[in-house]
Amino acid sequence: MQRIEHIYINGEFVTPHGQEWFDLHNPSTEEVIGQVRLGDAQDAQRAIAAAQAAFPAWSRTTREERIAALQRMHAAVAAREDALMEAILAEYGAPLVRGRWMATYPADVIVQAIDALKSFAFEEQAGAATVIQTPVGVAGLITPWNSNAGFICNKLATALAAGCTAVIKPSEMSAMQTQIVAEALHEAGLPPGVFNIVNGRGDVVGEEIARNPGIAKISFTGSSAVGQHLLVTGAATMKRVTLELGGKSPTVVLDDADFAAIMPLVLHAGFMNSGQACIAGTRILVPRSRLAEFEQIAKEAVSHIQSGDPRNADTDIGPMVSQKQWERVQDYIRIGQEEGAILLAGGEGRPAGLRSGWFVKPTVFTRANNQMRIAREEIFGPVLTIVPYKDEADAIAIANDTLYGLSALVLGKNRDSCERVARQIDSGRVLINTLAHEPRAPFGGFKHSGLGREMGKWGMSAYLETKTLLGNAN
Repeated sequence: MQRIEHIYINGEFVTPHGQEWFDLHNPSTEEVIGQVRLGDAQDAQRAIAAAQAAFPAWSRTTREERIAALQRMHAAVAAREDALMEAILAEYGAPLVRGRWMATYPADVIVQAIDALKSFAFEEQAGAATVIQTPVGVAGLITPWNSNAGFICNKLATALAAGCTAVIKPSEMSAMQTQIVAEALHEAGLPPGVFNIVNGRGDVVGEEIARNPGIAKISFTGSSAVGQHLLVTGAATMKRVTLELGGKSPTVVLDDADFAAIMPLVLHAGFMNSGQACIAGTRILVPRSRLAEFEQIAKEAVSHIQSGDPRNADTDIGPMVSQKQWERVQDYIRIGQEEGAILLAGGEGRPAGLRSGWFVKPTVFTRANNQMRIAREEIFGPVLTIVPYKDEADAIAIANDTLYGLSALVLGKNRDSCERVARQIDSGRVLINTLAHEPRAPFGGFKHSGLGREMGKWGMSAYLETKTLLGNAN
């Protein structure tokens, strides 16, 4: 059993002041496979002080010096791809294909930050004035369990590229991934204090980051409820805040769509990352006139979706990350039935043949309406809801009738029709007949799905303040 006893402050692995130990589980077996010692508010304060001390020198580094540091980070993280893959399988349970993507993504996003830094304009002229972009200060980076290593590297690489220093509060449920990333970043040889990592609970370490005046900016990925709390709490010290929060993303199937051809996209959008994805397309909007046809094709396709051991190459859906999350998903499956939606596939309990592990049957409800809780609330599991619509205007209205607006998918044969609908959906990202990702484009949400944007030059700008210089030296 792995015991993770240290946090990372001021260039060193140190023993936390905090005394609490947190159990790490294998969600496929429910067994305890490790423990991590959690930091406390005092540890967070030490980390913030270290980042503050390192900020003046790091903020004055040149573009070339930052690129060199990021390149060292990339090499060290990329060399640990297989170790990350094993940790992701063990403590998170991502299926093999998804797990491999999650193991390569941390190094990939560092390259993307380098590319953004190379072309970023830190100065420009505005009439007689020179406008410069200057780093905001110490960034508090708070990452979730559903892609912990990737979010650490994405947020940190962008913050460092902008000239900020950082204190990272990763998910305590993903401590094995965090340890691998921390060792890689230490090997990269950044100056002490430029980045610091404190394992700990959100209501302890995260709360100190939110309240401490030494933190100038927070970047958080997670639930909308926690995001709202960070926004309110951070306002007391005028923190800049970037929030990438929840979603209830619509997949809008247009009337001319070839249902058999698009069904793999529909199901992949909904079941990606075992349904534990903020961008998952969990509301499937289907023309009422073709609903029965869609149901028949969907039911057949879902019957071939495999939920089980993530190490099996045929597995499409792995376990939920924890017993708490498994129980949450089971509750929503019961709620859907009580609300009167028709269970097209799946249902309560584990898939056939599985007696342990936090596995959920791939579940699809149909003949739902958009006022049902299963259509309005983020379930964060492999549970999809089919909602019929009357016409294009009705589809757009239903797609936008939500607190969220992170991602959306439009499927149809006519490109003009697809784009016309896509432009009217209130969402930070709308995909048309694809699930491709463009890392140079901004990513973030409307409404309760967040504030601000990550990725590309937009992500870099979030760590900078604008300063105007005007006048002549005497």
